[in-house]
Amino acid sequence: MTQSVHQRIAGELGVAERQVRAAVELLDGGATVPFIARYRKEATGLLDDTQLRTLEERLRYLRELDERRAAVLESIRGQGKLDEALEAQIMAADSKSRLEDIYLPYKPKRRTRAQIAREAGLAPLAETLLADPAQDPRATAAGFVDPEKGVADAAAALEGARAILIETFAEDADLIGTLREQMWSRGRLVSRVREGQEAAGSKFADYFDFSEPYPKLPSHRILAMFRGEKEGVLDLTMEPEEAGAADAAPTGPSRYEAVIAGRFGVSDVGRPADRWLADTVRWAWRTRILIHLGADLRMRLWQAAEEEAVRVFAMNLRDLLLAAPAGTRPTMGLDPGLRTGVKVAVVDATGKVVATDTIYPHEPRRQWDASIETLARLAGAHGVELVAIGNGTASRETDKLAGDLIKRHPQLNLTKVVVSEAGASVYSASAYASQELPGMDVSLRGAVSIARRLQDPLAELVKIDPRSIGVGQYQHDLSEVKLSRSLDAVVEDCVNAVGVDVNTASAPLLTRVSGIGAGLAENIVLHRDANGPFRSRTELKKVARLGPKAFEQCAGFLRIPDGDDPLDSSSVHPEAYPVVRRILSRTGQDLRSVIGKSGILRGLRATDFVDDRFGLPTVTDILAELEKPGRDPRPEFRTATFVEGVEKIGDLTPGMVLEGVVTNVAAFGAFVDVGVHQDGLVHVSAMSRTFVKDPREVVKSGDVVKVRVLDVDVPRKRISLTLRLEDEPGAAPDGTRDKQGARSGRASQDGRGGPAQRGSQSGRGGPDQRGGQGGRGGQGAGGGQSERGGQQRQGRGNGAAAPANDAMAEALRRAGLA
Repeated sequence: MTQSVHQRIAGELGVAERQVRAAVELLDGGATVPFIARYRKEATGLLDDTQLRTLEERLRYLRELDERRAAVLESIRGQGKLDEALEAQIMAADSKSRLEDIYLPYKPKRRTRAQIAREAGLAPLAETLLADPAQDPRATAAGFVDPEKGVADAAAALEGARAILIETFAEDADLIGTLREQMWSRGRLVSRVREGQEAAGSKFADYFDFSEPYPKLPSHRILAMFRGEKEGVLDLTMEPEEAGAADAAPTGPSRYEAVIAGRFGVSDVGRPADRWLADTVRWAWRTRILIHLGADLRMRLWQAAEEEAVRVFAMNLRDLLLAAPAGTRPTMGLDPGLRTGVKVAVVDATGKVVATDTIYPHEPRRQWDASIETLARLAGAHGVELVAIGNGTASRETDKLAGDLIKRHPQLNLTKVVVSEAGASVYSASAYASQELPGMDVSLRGAVSIARRLQDPLAELVKIDPRSIGVGQYQHDLSEVKLSRSLDAVVEDCVNAVGVDVNTASAPLLTRVSGIGAGLAENIVLHRDANGPFRSRTELKKVARLGPKAFEQCAGFLRIPDGDDPLDSSSVHPEAYPVVRRILSRTGQDLRSVIGKSGILRGLRATDFVDDRFGLPTVTDILAELEKPGRDPRPEFRTATFVEGVEKIGDLTPGMVLEGVVTNVAAFGAFVDVGVHQDGLVHVSAMSRTFVKDPREVVKSGDVVKVRVLDVDVPRKRISLTLRLEDEPGAAPDGTRDKQGARSGRASQDGRGGPAQRGSQSGRGGPDQRGGQGGRGGQGAGGGQSERGGQQRQGRGNGAAAPANDAMAEALRRAGLA
């Protein structure tokens, strides 16, 4: 019996079918994943947002499969060829590829040689020779000669019969499925440089003579090779066997031909037709099936690589969006530049712009002292506490300027932090920036964005298309639909996990709230501007076009601090307020006396407040929220404390224990800024005493960590670090040179493209990361070999769009590995 969509998804997720059915009903009814995950736990049996996202994706795929299945059935039925066995086979197809294999013989196509042969009456000849190899091929074929049908002689008849058999073999769904899996497990992708392209394609040098089995190819390597092929540098070949794989005798059939022969009972035992049939099998494999499977496996590799690249991009975007906010502190944003100067913007605690300027401390003007005095004056006048420095062109020099400012004016008590400026140029030139900062020069808007993204990364970054933030690998080679869908889901999950102050949120931020679209977000802002701040969640119902369904979806995620009802600043949904009233009745106190009081709340039993509508999960969540109302799930903002006197790589010595900031996370380890203008590498084997499958299990971008220096190579600018503080100096992890994928020469291609930021809490942030989208240079291809920022970042100052690069390539450069 064929499984239903619900049954299949339940099996894949390892949950009950009723849970899946409930989630699907809610999704089909217009509920969002964040809403279902938080406020419909009883219905779904506690499915979390990760499970619900997977469920949503699989539901989409399986419904598309069912739509295609219906179309295939209709097509074959229209041809009069649909019988019960074929229909059962089609209904049992569990993937799109399997369905297409079954449909292939019936798929309308241009007239093939086999069809022409059938029309000439040669099908019986093919069937006879296959069924009875004892027949002499030429003698049997003589009986099918018919010049009027285009069969001039016995040789032509045999050629037509062979075309029929080749098509029969190549369109056998079970056979093709078996051969595809065998080729996947045994074959390899081979890459070679095209003649004369060695110099022009040097960035792909690692793949000039390269091969690797299909199952072992990582995503970034597949994407790099396909990029090289696209750019005309590499030739890729889908080989059916690994190099040196055992096969049949050189003159005999391949293992794949043997499978085909076995499927159709072909064997060479000396019968008259045996050699002809064996040649037919060989022709079928080499001229049809191998080519078809090669195309299939190319697509399979691409889809797997694309899925992994999207996943990596999404994880890095999540880390960036959920970076610790500095909070409501007056901040100065510095948008570095050389010839065009450093753009300065000061924003108050609420993010409002209170001052702007442009200074010229660097070449060619070199107004260093005057620039420091200008910054000191602005900082003193507006009570600035933080200095946010963009990580693009001249970031290193501007960080030094900020350090000098702090040394000369200690009374200002400033803290400097280097932040990612990826996407700031996209924001600056956007229609929303023009609306938000009317009359301000485009270049100054970038400085405003840099300051605000330190105060609240999430609130500022939602104004930018996620693809422009620059935290992926080869992102512009990926499916725009698939990437956008994944990244939009990440942004939605992050925004709703944190919650939104409805009285201060921008329209782009409101747009990401569950149940609110762009039009409704604009209506909320217009209503707020016309009527003043919202005093309660119920006032949201007065917003134009915000009906009961939208209110249900969004109300729990919109917060109203200092409103009429303290519950409106919490994540407790208005529909559950009656539960809170019952809790208050039990305690005999009012809400303000109970909220935040752990002693009172922990003395209550959640089971006492369960009813027909609100089960134990919801009541438990309510009690937890009352204990810590409006709790921000993001980490607490902190900056690394760098050791005095350790300012350059030459100041490091093995054995030092330092504090640093994780700037990027790759498959082979993590890059850490320890304050010497050169990131060090913690190899994955130096992260823990236990096996670490994914470095992100241990650290994330922006984490402040303590590391011990294992080795310092000053000439090559390489720093080896460990998170295992008990490790002895010089005890570099085994295999570092090759396993890290960097010192083997493949580093910049194998980097997985972490966030293009020096870390939102880096505290110092001197070196110029120059990652992301060409360091403010536009939306680059998001990855690429040794396409490092050094040659790709000019342009921001003069308005040109820098070529694509990869944030990870720059991290590798900064670590001295590329």
